[in-house]
Amino acid sequence: MITLYDCATAPSPRRARILLAEKGVAHDTVPVDLRTGEQLGEAYRQINPQCTVPALRTESGALLTDNAAITAYLEARYPEPPLLGTTPEEKAEVASWNWRMEFEGLLAVAEALRNSAPAMAGRALPGAVNYPQIPELAQRGLLRVEQFFVLLNDRLAGRDFVATERFSVADITAVVAVDFARVVKQKPGEQHPHLLRWRAAMAQRPSMAL
Repeated sequence: MITLYDCATAPSPRRARILLAEKGVAHDTVPVDLRTGEQLGEAYRQINPQCTVPALRTESGALLTDNAAITAYLEARYPEPPLLGTTPEEKAEVASWNWRMEFEGLLAVAEALRNSAPAMAGRALPGAVNYPQIPELAQRGLLRVEQFFVLLNDRLAGRDFVATERFSVADITAVVAVDFARVVKQKPGEQHPHLLRWRAAMAQRPSMAL
């Protein structure tokens, strides 16, 4: 049985939960409490020395410690429905847009949050190493989130999905990024009609409630 090391309140493991649901893959879940720093404790370090979630234990016992590896594994192991594209062109388009949703969306929100939240003082980056906050990066992160909404709205004009003509992992990453932005008090508005239409359509997918 596949095991997912999860945290219900964090965006990165939510990406893995949605992916597993879209693939229809049964799995066990082990919660990891990030609020209490459980990911930094010795017990979890023995599982994942990187001290991050999600982590996924495969049926064969291999441990995958990031969404890139988890996505690649699940797509290869459970190819239907295809979420990374089917043709070479589709695969390239999905890879490109998924990267943009990560870099311009998720990382922008993380930059704003982790460099400003008092609870994250000394924890400006996830993982086993502590890094100090840089307040200027928090301000830049907020500007990047605003631009991310513009980018996504423009991309979705006349389109139902972020990358190709079908649902893909790029849509998963984009949904998580848009929703995650609420933690820094940012959300799409009436100036983003295409983004709002797409997000409402995504909400009809049962996986998005996870």
